[in-house]
This record gives sequence, structure tokens and C-alpha cells, in this order.
Amino acid sequence: MSAHRGSAAPRAPGGWAAFAAAFALAACAGLAGSGEGVAGAAPAAASAVGSQPATPPAAAAVGARARAPAASAQPTVVTPTGAAGGGTSASAGAAAAAAPSPTTFAVLADELWTMTGEPIRDGVVLVRDGKVAAVGPATEVDVPDGTPALRAAVVTPGLIDAHATVGLSGVLNVPHDQDMLERSAPVQPELRALDAYNARDPLVGWLRGFGVTTAHTGHGPGALVAGQTMVVKLHGRSADADVVRPLAMLAVTLGEGGRAQGSTAPGTRAKSVAMLREHLQKAREYAQKRAKDPNAPVDLALDAAAKALAREVPLLVTAHRALDLQSALRVAAEFGVDVVLDGAAEAYELLPELAAAGCWVLPHPAMARTSGELKNGTMALPKLLADAGVPFALQSGYEAYVPKTRVVLFEAGVAVGRGLPPEQALRALTVDAARLLRIDDRTGSLAVGKDADLALFDGDPFEYTMHCVGAVIDGVQYVGAPK
Repeated sequence: MSAHRGSAAPRAPGGWAAFAAAFALAACAGLAGSGEGVAGAAPAAASAVGSQPATPPAAAAVGARARAPAASAQPTVVTPTGAAGGGTSASAGAAAAAAPSPTTFAVLADELWTMTGEPIRDGVVLVRDGKVAAVGPATEVDVPDGTPALRAAVVTPGLIDAHATVGLSGVLNVPHDQDMLERSAPVQPELRALDAYNARDPLVGWLRGFGVTTAHTGHGPGALVAGQTMVVKLHGRSADADVVRPLAMLAVTLGEGGRAQGSTAPGTRAKSVAMLREHLQKAREYAQKRAKDPNAPVDLALDAAAKALAREVPLLVTAHRALDLQSALRVAAEFGVDVVLDGAAEAYELLPELAAAGCWVLPHPAMARTSGELKNGTMALPKLLADAGVPFALQSGYEAYVPKTRVVLFEAGVAVGRGLPPEQALRALTVDAARLLRIDDRTGSLAVGKDADLALFDGDPFEYTMHCVGAVIDGVQYVGAPK
């Protein structure tokens, strides 16, 4: 495997080991309260407000209206600096107490990536009542006189973390802070992420400071069926206020990671798969019984699994070894369920099968420690999937050590350094992730009528010396340096 890994992962230009190290140091510095951006001190913000929504000054208004190029119109605008609001205190994670953003404002970009076509030079996004009201070149978008505006060098749709445990895995790395895994039984699909998600987790605001506006989070790997996942916007208000999809997937773990402790089942790979199949079979019989008799008693565990059988939600299967990935595909074929492969360190051994099945893959974070089941992992996995035509999105995954979350933007940057084209990396963070999570009708691209979710950067998002200088979620502005 090591020989394959070496050939699969081309040497990246510019020394990407230093790149990864700089990111890790910057992450730790941000959590320690340095107020710095991704890789060093950013210029001081004129009006940094931590993680709170920002209200631009009244003077910051577009000065000229309609169909004039941005350069010639010379509008007076707010240019955020530093990084979009993070914060590590409980109060900093909350958004509700701050002054509201304007209901109508413009975002001006030297380079605008809508993910619906080619990037737009001198682009404009007009936001009204939390939605995208207009988008396009500055010469084609009418912006009313006096409209407040933000400007950035590069603007993209808000980034989407396609799999995380933020909000459940805490920040302190102590038992009372961990809600992502319940070990009292191996199969518990009835456990709702909605009931465990802490929107005021400091790491929610911290991730928002790097342009992440939406996350697929919930119960993590470590049990055969750990529970449910959900999709949330990273406002930091409450689970009920921020939820987009309360049930997104059912979290399953195959391989060594899904084995129970001690003598409790499952203790082997065969037993894990047998128990999963047995539960799905019971859920099938339960669904048939409920179809005949709607008044039959409700079983929460079987009801959740029945939703997977009805293809309302997929199984999110964390597995790394090729034989475990094959087991997941085998179960999917037997029961007609959709499967999303999470981690999938050895997916490069099954590329033709994955492409033929159209199976989505969430490649393990590029900077994950390659030991244990990940010993054959490669930072080039996203590129290998892309070259083979296997659909994928990027994730921060579950991090067992502090800080208790990775940053998906950093993971994407490393993948780009290992050969993934930047445009494809951005798709995996936006429109493709939205499609996987079945929220592409709301977010993932910038189009009229969609949620106004944007990330603002002072340069190339995948260049580690650049910074996220602002984020917009549902038309709410967040600016300021992470703390």
C-alpha cells in the first residue's frame, strides 16, 4: 500500500508540509485568542465586532446607481479586514443580542464565484430580506442609491462542511463536554442530533470565521449505528433557530472503529455487518406493518431506519479499509438504501465500482493522522476521486484532540496542493456539498431566490496567507477577527 500511496500522491509545489504546519499553528493561535487570521496578523479591523452580526455605518453606501462599472462608480463601501467573527466565549458564539444587519445591502467583489458559471470580474450580489435579489457583473446589476455595501477581493458562496461533529463534540476534550457518541448500545438510530447540538459552542463561531456558513453535523463514528445527523446554519443562535434539515443521515461505522468495547457485540467485522443487516430487516418488516396499520405502535429506532429504506435519508458509513467499503456497498445493494462513504482511506482501490454505483464519498480530512485504519490514506484522495468521476464533497470530520474540529477550508487547501484543481475544490465546498446534503435548492450557489450565504476573502481562498474577511448567512453579516 505504501508504494501505491507514494505514486498516488504527487509532490506538491511550494512545500505543502510547511503549508499544513502553518495552518495548524494558525488554528491554535486563533483559539488561544490571538485575534489573528489564518496565517498571521491581519490588519486591524476598523470595527471588529467578534462573532456578532455587523451593521455597516450609514455612510457606507453605494454612491452611484445602475449599470456603471464598479471602478468608475467608486462607491463608498465597507471593506472588512481580519477574519469573519469567531469568538470563544459563550456570549461571543451568540448572534441574537447584536444589532441587526440591514435588510438590503450589496456585496461587491473583484472576483465573484457564483458556482453557476464562470467567475465574474467586478461582480455584485444584491441581498434583500435574507435572499439573493440580484447577482451578476456590476455593469448589469442595478443597485439603488444609498445601498450599504461590503467589498472583498474574492466572494464565494458560503462554505459547506459536508461532515463534522461541531456543536456535539465540545471544545474542552473532557467527558462532560462530549455528546457525539453514546456507548450504552451498539445500535441507536433514534438518537437525534437536534437534541444534542449546542449552537453556542465556541467552535461554531470559530468555523464561521473561516467562511463556513453551513455544516452537516451530528453523531460521530465509534458505534455501529451512532445516531442521526443534521444540517445547520452557523449563526450560533439555537438548534431550533438554525436547523436546515433536522434529519440528514444515519451515522454508521464499519470496521475496527465500530467494534464495541470488551465482550459486547459487535466484536468482529462479520458481526457488525450482520447486526446492521438484522436491524434493516426489522425496519423493513416494521415499515410494512405500519403501512397496513397506521395505528401500530411507533418504534423510534426502527422508524429512523425505515426512513433510510425509503431513501428519505442515506446511511453515512464511516469506513476506511477496502473490505469494509465493499461491505457497505453490499448492504446498500441488498436493501436498496443510499450510502455515503465517510473517510474511505482506501477508496482508490475501488474507483471503478464507486463510479459505477454513483456512490458519494467524503474523503478523510487531508491532514488526518494516517495510522490505524487510515495507514494507507493519502492526501491525494480527492484528486483521485475527481479523476475517476466519483462524486465527493469535503469535510472536517471528527477530531479526537483539541481543537475539537478541523477547518474544512484548510483541508481543501491541502487537497489543492496535492493536485485537486481549485475550481473543483470550491465546488466540493459549495454546490456539490449542497447537492449531497439535499439543500441545493437553498444554498451552495449564488442565484436569485437562494439564501444569501456568502464568504468574503482578501485573496485566493486556498492560499494560506489570505484571510476570510467576512461571512453572510441568510443576509446576516458577520465580520471581525476570530478569538
